[in-house]
Amino acid sequence: MQLRYSFRLDPSPGQRIALAKAFGCARVVFNDALALRRHAHAEGLPFISDGELSKRVITHAKQHPERAWLGEVSAVVLQQALADACMAYRNFFAGISGRRKGPKAAPPRFRSRKDLRQAIRFTRNARFKVGEKLSLPKIGDVAVRWSRALPSEPSSVTVIKDAAGRYFASFVVEIAEQELPEAEAETGIDLGLGHFAVLADGRKIGSPRFLRHAEKKLRKLQKRLSRKEKGSKNRAKARLQVARQHAKVADARREFHHQASTQIIRDNQAVFVEDLAVNGLARTKLAKSVHDAGWSSFVAMLEYKAKLYGRDFARIGRFFPSSKLCSECGAIAEAMPLGVREWACVCGTVHDRDVNAAINILADGRAERLNASGGQVGPPRAVARPGERGSLPGAA
Repeated sequence: MQLRYSFRLDPSPGQRIALAKAFGCARVVFNDALALRRHAHAEGLPFISDGELSKRVITHAKQHPERAWLGEVSAVVLQQALADACMAYRNFFAGISGRRKGPKAAPPRFRSRKDLRQAIRFTRNARFKVGEKLSLPKIGDVAVRWSRALPSEPSSVTVIKDAAGRYFASFVVEIAEQELPEAEAETGIDLGLGHFAVLADGRKIGSPRFLRHAEKKLRKLQKRLSRKEKGSKNRAKARLQVARQHAKVADARREFHHQASTQIIRDNQAVFVEDLAVNGLARTKLAKSVHDAGWSSFVAMLEYKAKLYGRDFARIGRFFPSSKLCSECGAIAEAMPLGVREWACVCGTVHDRDVNAAINILADGRAERLNASGGQVGPPRAVARPGERGSLPGAA
């Protein structure tokens, strides 16, 4: 499977200028491609093919004085920027026609030079070299903070400049699946805000709330930024301080997700997680806490690490009543407000809301896996609830 390995770069002042030129040239090629296709669509002309587009925005553009400076950067950078524009159109058309699963992709839009994140990509035919330093064509040998060795020869490298002014090299490498010793335990995970995650065995992982803890400092930095004159150098410095503080929060959250997901995958042979509607929750009054938790990135880590280490992973349907379902008798409570953290079932069992949900997620995940293997599809037998009516005579 393919994975990304990211490392911090330390380009020299001259290399920063060369990278800025490459970012700008890639952005211009992308925008020129979008402008040509939009113009053709507005005028009722035939759709411009990828090959014709490459001739117009790269080959022929270099021959005009207005775009002659495109030749100062690697041609691969320009080709990859054009490939990104073409892929954006393909994803958009595939979403409209229904060939693409998931949410529909929006039509591609122009890139701005004021975007705080810039990126360029080099493929193998660019002949970049990985050694003590990263050698990039027309940029030079860039110092890299190597934290670990690459497992294989990278197929491409993306150079990224983030909003905090940091530079990164992201390598795409092919890595073989690494089988871990088989574990006896299996677990279901209930994600929440009071506790970040609750496992079926009763273990609870606390919620670090990185953004909440950094709010006081962020508030001061934001106030300082708001007082600076727009367009001034002091405002640019203040903006950079805010971006760096946000980067610290994101880095700490990512590290926490990696540690927690790796530990869970190592300890359990199968992991089941509820498929939460994060986009819907992010439009409620809990939006800041939901974004601070970062459930989507954590579940994505669980999924790819399970595949990498030979573990089973599955998502449980979001409409499964994990919190309202009694894990002992199978009865379903009529209502379960968020403020209820413990509840008593009609069978007499007192449940911790989150632990009960994790147990139910594990049971449902096991049932789905058994059904896929040819097991019994029907639900288990359970004691009827008091006052529960049977079927009416003659009912179908």
